Amino acid sequence: MRFHLDEDLSPKIADILRRQGIDAVSAHDLGLLQVEDLEQMKRAASSGRCLVTRNRNDFIRLTVQFFNENRPHAGVLIVPHSFPGDRFSRIAAAIRRYHRTHPGGMRPYTIDFL
Repeated sequence: MRFHLDEDLSPKIADILRRQGIDAVSAHDLGLLQVEDLEQMKRAASSGRCLVTRNRNDFIRLTVQFFNENRPHAGVLIVPHSFPGDRFSRIAAAIRRYHRTHPGGMRPYTIDFL
């Protein structure tokens, strides 16, 4: 499973995941700051990456839109606000656990929560 972290998550999380052998990129790494959510979703989907975000409502809406338009989609993983945003290692550990328990990745148009 490959991950694309939305800009609302620190790029430090992607760094931690990469050091642990998980394929993760950050919107920060890709220069996609202040880019519309639609563009983030397109980039993640086009590269076969699950989009990881704290922005639940917008990405649920976009997932429905992508489904209705039959666009590529590699899943959305939502980091709930019960994970403090500055606890990078804790968020990375939760993503790593998710990765380990979903070795085949997410089915298209799936939305899940850490």
